[in-house]
Amino acid sequence: MSLIQATIRDTKTKGQINTLRKSGNVPAIIYGGEKENEKVSLSKKEVKNLINKENFLSNVISIMLEGSEQKVLPREITYDIISDEPIHVDFLRVVKGATIILEIPVKFINNDLSPGLKRGGVLNIVRRKIELKCPTENIPTELIVDLDGLDIGSSIKISSIKLPENVAPTIQGRDFVVATVAAPTVVKEPEKPAEAEGEATEGADAAAAEGENKTAEGEEKKPEDNKSKAEDKSATEKNNK
Repeated sequence: MSLIQATIRDTKTKGQINTLRKSGNVPAIIYGGEKENEKVSLSKKEVKNLINKENFLSNVISIMLEGSEQKVLPREITYDIISDEPIHVDFLRVVKGATIILEIPVKFINNDLSPGLKRGGVLNIVRRKIELKCPTENIPTELIVDLDGLDIGSSIKISSIKLPENVAPTIQGRDFVVATVAAPTVVKEPEKPAEAEGEATEGADAAAAEGENKTAEGEEKKPEDNKSKAEDKSATEKNNK
């Protein structure tokens, strides 16, 4: 579980908040439970490090505030529209016994053990995240889908995914599809056997050789044709005389 340091902030105006941000900090608020809302300030560097971690919005983190540690869940991040830097974070207190609705990411494993994918099939992901109703003390960071043994035409439904105790999908009444192993969209043509390629090459060589022979024969006949024409011309001239 990640731990981040925070300090109480007493900002009341927009100018004070802008000054806080210019000093390398991010304003945030902690709410929920029976306690009052707490306005806090966090290091922008630490906030960005947390955001860069996988599944930030579905991971419980600890905030150390004035020597006291409390568990919170990031609920919303506001970004600057120009710089894309985080400028505000909302944290929800994790209260024991409470229930929360979260979108939990789905992770697929053992792709190399799926016969369907080995044969060129495609993993068609219908839902990359699933909305779940979770007790705050038992929030999963991800849902695991094992593709071992799945062939083309197989479908993974929510019922085939093992959920933690007391965790349930918000969609009730139907066993919805999470992903399928679909047939390949492009079929590869089989390669020509080596023998067939050799026969084709031999045929092309033979045709080329035959063409060369015909050309050579034609060229040899040309002088004879010219001689015959000369003899015919001479005979005609004699007759005219």
